[in-house]
Amino acid sequence: MTRLPERFAQRMVFVDLETTGATATTDRITEIGIVEVAEDGAISEWSTLVNPETPIPVFIQSMTGITDAMVADAPSFAELANEVIGRLQGRLFIAHNARFDYGFLKNEFRRIGIDFRATVACTVKLSRRLFPGHPRHGLDALIERHELTVTDRHRALGDARLIHQFWNLAREAHPEERFAAVLKELTARPSLPSHIDPGIVEDLPEGPGVYLFHGDNALLYVGKAKNLRERVLSHFAGDHGSAKEMSLAQQLRRIEWIETGGEVGALLKEAALIKQLQPTHNRQLRRNLDLCAIRLIDRGTGLLVPEIIHARDHDFGRQANLYGLYKSAKEAEKVLFDIANAHGLCHAILGLEKVKPGKPCFAWQVKKCLGACVGEESLVAHTLRLAQSLAKLKLKAWPFQGPACLKEGDEVLLIDHWCYLGSAKAEDDVWELLEQERPQFDRDTYRILAKVADRMTSLGIKG
Repeated sequence: MTRLPERFAQRMVFVDLETTGATATTDRITEIGIVEVAEDGAISEWSTLVNPETPIPVFIQSMTGITDAMVADAPSFAELANEVIGRLQGRLFIAHNARFDYGFLKNEFRRIGIDFRATVACTVKLSRRLFPGHPRHGLDALIERHELTVTDRHRALGDARLIHQFWNLAREAHPEERFAAVLKELTARPSLPSHIDPGIVEDLPEGPGVYLFHGDNALLYVGKAKNLRERVLSHFAGDHGSAKEMSLAQQLRRIEWIETGGEVGALLKEAALIKQLQPTHNRQLRRNLDLCAIRLIDRGTGLLVPEIIHARDHDFGRQANLYGLYKSAKEAEKVLFDIANAHGLCHAILGLEKVKPGKPCFAWQVKKCLGACVGEESLVAHTLRLAQSLAKLKLKAWPFQGPACLKEGDEVLLIDHWCYLGSAKAEDDVWELLEQERPQFDRDTYRILAKVADRMTSLGIKG
């Protein structure tokens, strides 16, 4: 067998777990399988059932074959902890989808007051790097592609043996330097600011959510992510190439995060936190207290005229005839000027210029108005062209009679007339959110929700 350079010529453990579910913080381990490889290549195996101290779901029992009866008399993880850590400590921890197995073990150790850490190598990532021409890298795909010998699939020791087989095959299939370089990259510790505990790298989840960077006395930055771990670490990958990232790294003292059920929840949470907390490094998604829109008013005789209205004075979520969302009345007025000039509309009728009835507006005098102000164009025709020019700016009307929800992962997002009420994981939380005062209409929240309106479901409550 090809020998790895001294950097990787170390004791290794190939680990697989069976569990009661997929969430490391709430589910528990039911079986541990470990293949140990010493520096001289000697191999030993160890496995044990674990009493999870909670019922095993039926579908998990059918997949693994591990039943409640089988683990009833097995030791708990607390009883096994010394044995397990003795086999893992100081060894390269190798697993398939390693974040799963490593995360479960860290959480089990944490429950009994042990801070377990190891250098981790993931064979899913290793397969992707060494065999990039293949679309799938799950264990079943590796079994089929590399003709691995299967013994006790979906049992911890059987799957640990498969991981060990793949490791050996991958080493043999590639030059020593190539394998070592890829492994070194996969096990490298990311660079972190000096004030941040390196252990946070292991704790950062790989799902969606929002992260908060804190300085000594201020909140520096709030961001959202599909993958919190990747996104947070990306801030420090090139901190010397960006003034903003360098400044963040120098000021950073603490990192927090909030996991969400999906990307929409992360976007909404980010927007809400930025407006609420006003982080010093966030420039977008700030509070806008002067939010405006354009509304068409019927003056009779076929004439519609625009009016600029403010969100603070009108409930935008309940309006069905709004166009555009603007930071200020000045910005909305400029849009009307641009539309008028582009479509030959009358500045006087649009309220952009004050003239006496029947007198021409300035745009008519310079041949940029088709003459509605002096009777050269009918008011109906003018109204039609105005409505057509504004059509692409029209806001979506709220499609339900009352509040609605959007399911993401293990949580439900509650929305009422484009206003985000919050997220809930239990029915009591839903009713508590619905009973709270509805927040003011927000431009960023509307833009996020309007894109996913077709995924919402009415709660059947009239509002």
